[in-house]
Amino acid sequence: MNTASGPAVGKARRTPIRTCVACRTSGGKRGLLRVVRLGAGEDAGTVVLDPTGKRSGRGAYVCPTPDCIGLALKQKKLERSLKTPIGEGAAEALRAAALPAPPSPSLPEVSG
Repeated sequence: MNTASGPAVGKARRTPIRTCVACRTSGGKRGLLRVVRLGAGEDAGTVVLDPTGKRSGRGAYVCPTPDCIGLALKQKKLERSLKTPIGEGAAEALRAAALPAPPSPSLPEVSG
C-alpha cells in the first residue's frame, strides 16, 4: 500500500544497471568506474574520474579492470562516448584506479 510519504514498505530498491563502453557487459552502477566530461563552469570540457558517481556532466562507465580500461583508451571508446579527447592525466588516473588483475591459479609442481 502506497502512502503519501513514500513507496510501500518492504519493496526493494532497483539497482541501476550501466554498460561498460569497452566490453559492453552490463553491471551494477557501483561495480563500474564512471568517467565524466565536466559541464558548465571554469573546468568545462575537462575529463575526470568520478568515484562518487554524482558529478554533473556527460558520463561513461568502464569496468575497473586493466583490460577494459586499456581497450577503452586504445580504441578511443571513452573519447567517443564523452565526445571529447581524453588527456594523458585523465588516462593515467583511470589506469591507476584499475583493480589489480586477479592472480592466476598456479599449477602444483609435479616431481618425478
